Amino acid sequence: MALIRCSGVRKTYPLGGRSVEALRGVDLTIEQAGFYAIMGQSGSGKSTLLHLLAGLDKPDAGEIFIAGEAVHEMNERRATEFRRTKVGVVFQSFNLIPTLTARENVELPGVLARERQSWLRERSDELLGDLGLGDRKEHRPEAMSGGEQQRVAIARALLFEPPVILADEPTGNLDADSAEMLWALLAQVAGARGTTMLMVTHEPAAAAHCVSALVLRNGQVCGTIETEGLDAAGVAARYQQCLGQA
Repeated sequence: MALIRCSGVRKTYPLGGRSVEALRGVDLTIEQAGFYAIMGQSGSGKSTLLHLLAGLDKPDAGEIFIAGEAVHEMNERRATEFRRTKVGVVFQSFNLIPTLTARENVELPGVLARERQSWLRERSDELLGDLGLGDRKEHRPEAMSGGEQQRVAIARALLFEPPVILADEPTGNLDADSAEMLWALLAQVAGARGTTMLMVTHEPAAAAHCVSALVLRNGQVCGTIETEGLDAAGVAARYQQCLGQA
């Protein structure tokens, strides 16, 4: 069973009195755990695809399965539960609650799910420790760097040990050094936990940390980059080849 499978996914949005096809029949299959990327220029449909995978929106046509569950058929209530337990989502803007500590931000999905406080405390401490934030548990977001805040967001996404984590431009608000550290961390998390990490990015340096990258252009798949043995420059060259062939 594929961990992620999309078939013929289409999505159209109204814009200024006309319709814009964000996705035009996208197919995607990921069968093994690991760190993967979706690449594309602004407006290529990559973030739209990630939002559909997360059940944050519904496709107009096509099928989406995550860990065997039909995301395209879920109502809003089921999709919310699905995101809480089966798929973690990490956003560019961190989405931390400013009045809560790092530990409390990690525990929040479990609090909403009415999990035992003792389990939540043990689990949040474990995750924050694993991500190098054991000494920052009681700090609020304003007292943390951007990289630290994003690691808190990753810990929160990992709370229920979901089989899939979706990351939408997770380093967009970070400096180059922090971004490089976070890409390496995501690859490490995917390998150590047997998680499927799927990241939207436009940066070849980010995709170089991944197993492979699906390239989108104008809402369609225009190629796949197998990144083994490639550095950022190698990924960039293959990326331009994919765009040129579309």
